[in-house]
Amino acid sequence: MGKINTESSLRAENTLSVRATRYFPVVAGLFCGFLVLSNILAVKPITVGSYDNLLNFSALQIWPLVLDGGAILFPLTYIIDDVLSEIYGFKTARKVIFTGFALELCAVGMIWLVSLMPSTSDWGNEAAFNEILGFVPRIVLASLCAYLVGELLNSFILVKIKQIWGEKRLWVRLIGSTLVGEAADTVIFCTIAFFGVITFSEFLNYVLVGYIFKCLLEVLLLPVTYRTIRFLKK
Repeated sequence: MGKINTESSLRAENTLSVRATRYFPVVAGLFCGFLVLSNILAVKPITVGSYDNLLNFSALQIWPLVLDGGAILFPLTYIIDDVLSEIYGFKTARKVIFTGFALELCAVGMIWLVSLMPSTSDWGNEAAFNEILGFVPRIVLASLCAYLVGELLNSFILVKIKQIWGEKRLWVRLIGSTLVGEAADTVIFCTIAFFGVITFSEFLNYVLVGYIFKCLLEVLLLPVTYRTIRFLKK
C-alpha cells in the first residue's frame, strides 16, 4: 500500500486550487488535533440514553449506547481524512496520517514521562492524574494499530473508488471508505484492548454498537463534508 501512487493522487496534487493550498495546514492540524484529543477522551466510558428504556436484541444491547468518550470526536478524523484524500490525494493524506501517528506516540510518551516525575508536596491529585492518563500498554497498542490501519484503508479505498468513477458519486466513496476503515479500526482496537478481558457478549456489543454509531455519525455529517470539499475545490 505504501508504494501505491495512483493517477488520482497525482492529478489531485497537481490541480490544487489556491484555496486548497492555503487551507492545507488548517486541515492537517485539525486532523492531528482531533486524533490526540479523541485518544485522551477515550479513557472515560459514557452512556447515551437511560437504562429505564433498555432495549436488547438477543445478546446485543441496542439502547442505551455504551461508548467511550473518544467515540464522539474520533469519527471526525475520518471525515477530515476523506477531505484530505479527495482534495490532496492518497500520497499527501498518507503523510498526514503518519504525522498524526508520530504525534500520538509523542503524546503517550510525554504523559508517561510526566507521570514518572515527582509532583510538588502540596499537590494532592497524583493518583487521579495517573488513573485518568496513566500509561496502559495494551490500550495504547490497540489504539495506535487500529488508527494506522483504519485511516490508511479509509484513504486508500476512497482514492480507488475515485479512480473508477472519477468525480461522480462522491457519497459512494465517502461512505464506502468509512465502512471499510471504521470496520478495521473498531475490530482491531476492541480485539487487542478487550478480547478475553470482558465477556464475549460485551465484546460483541462494544464492536457492533461502536461501529454503527461511528458510521451513522459520518453519514449525518455528509452535508458538512460535501460543503468542505466543494469549498476547497472552488
